[in-house]
Amino acid sequence: MTSIHENLTIEEVGALVCTTLEQHGIRAILSGGAVVSIYSHNEYQSKDLDFIVEGISKQVAPAMQALGFSKETGRHWTHPQTEYWVEFPPGPVQVGDSVVSEFAEISTSVGILRLLRPTECVMDRLAAYYHWNDPQGLEQAIQVAMKSDIELDRIEAWSKRERAAAKFKIFAGELNSRGSPP
Repeated sequence: MTSIHENLTIEEVGALVCTTLEQHGIRAILSGGAVVSIYSHNEYQSKDLDFIVEGISKQVAPAMQALGFSKETGRHWTHPQTEYWVEFPPGPVQVGDSVVSEFAEISTSVGILRLLRPTECVMDRLAAYYHWNDPQGLEQAIQVAMKSDIELDRIEAWSKRERAAAKFKIFAGELNSRGSPP
């Protein structure tokens, strides 16, 4: 097994963690800012890998320790050979009020990374914009949408269910003004 080292990308660190967890019987999905980093090709840079673990498992600690990570506070894990850290926020995997059950997988030279699909990544970032008026969430959603194949009609329908149709129009308008047709 490849070990964690300073030259690994965020995608590779994520794949090593995901694959190691899988070897310990834990299915985990990467969400949050790290997914934005991957889909925006590091236009947005996150150092935090948020993995949602399906089900309840006490095997996270042995899997993370096998990779050389140490638990800091709460759900925060660090490794001396990488700038990236790992957290395990509570599940289920959700975007706004919607539970997500289908994910993308990226095959790397060090393992398989399971993560939100681009459309759900955009929804995740828009949820922060919709519910907390977070302008960074809007910008991250735009960054992913500009560089990924997304399902805008699904995002629009989801936005209506989130009671955020007006803010969706702002998002779609920004995409259009930046050269990506809504």
